[in-house]
Amino acid sequence: MREWKAEPARGVEHLTGGEIPGHHAPAYHLWRSDEDSLPVLIASPHCGRAYPEPLSALLRDPEQASLRLEDRHVDKIARPVATATRASLLLADAPRAMIDLNRSVEDIDWSMVRGAKPRQARHSLANRRSRSGLGLVPRRVPGMGEIWRRPLEKAELDAWIEGIYVPYHAALASELERLRDRWGVALLIDLHSMPPLRRTHPQDLPAEFVIGDRFGASCDPGLVDLAIRYLAAHGRRVAHNRPYSGGYVLDRYGQTARGIHALQIEVCRSAYLDARLDQPTIRAAAIAKLLSGLVHTLAAEVETMGRAVQMPHAAE
Repeated sequence: MREWKAEPARGVEHLTGGEIPGHHAPAYHLWRSDEDSLPVLIASPHCGRAYPEPLSALLRDPEQASLRLEDRHVDKIARPVATATRASLLLADAPRAMIDLNRSVEDIDWSMVRGAKPRQARHSLANRRSRSGLGLVPRRVPGMGEIWRRPLEKAELDAWIEGIYVPYHAALASELERLRDRWGVALLIDLHSMPPLRRTHPQDLPAEFVIGDRFGASCDPGLVDLAIRYLAAHGRRVAHNRPYSGGYVLDRYGQTARGIHALQIEVCRSAYLDARLDQPTIRAAAIAKLLSGLVHTLAAEVETMGRAVQMPHAAE
């Protein structure tokens, strides 16, 4: 299912794509602007909350699974940031409990699937995340154990991949290419939220934000340094790659030699959610304002990088 919608008041195009099996709703929403836009795409692969009834029936504890697996309400941070900056915005509607869009399509624990399976090695780099229980389809959550009532049917898994995973990644790839072609350079901000980090000692103040760049592989180091310095200058505790360096999305789309840079930002859930880490509080607006300033700051640097790339071509 794919449909264009116009929002003429803001000059924004709204694209929906894919379809969540059993729910008849789009797998993602993409907003983009051609006027006064930025060479930045903000994406949130773990914010989806559209749970089909068949999925909820398969989960042992749907409420706890959603609470633990979702980047809870991070879309309510992302939306105002994109509105304030006019950056492109890609939001998943399909929940992470159904399929994890930040995993390789091959990262599957085949022991949880019934039906014909492809031949593959028992242990490989392709399914390293699934062996911890958090592969393409999550199987176990720390503190909860197994989350499914029964094994998945191969046909169910195939439908989830075709309806959700393939369209989301097609939209992500296409929008990054569009921005790079227009600006010469593009930046992906893969936005996530994290549970509060543990203290290492009683006086420790854990980071509120973690910037990930796959240890330098997915993004220009100047952009990374700029992000860290911006957050620190605003009094925020920030860490770099520890404990989150980024996942499959950064591995796949961080192509710095082609002018596409990818940065993961993890926001501590206690910074914008209530004590149960469930519902947004008034602090969410402050986090959105902070990240809007960060996006503007990074976009200005990306535009400078793009002009440097395009200048030799213009001279020719």
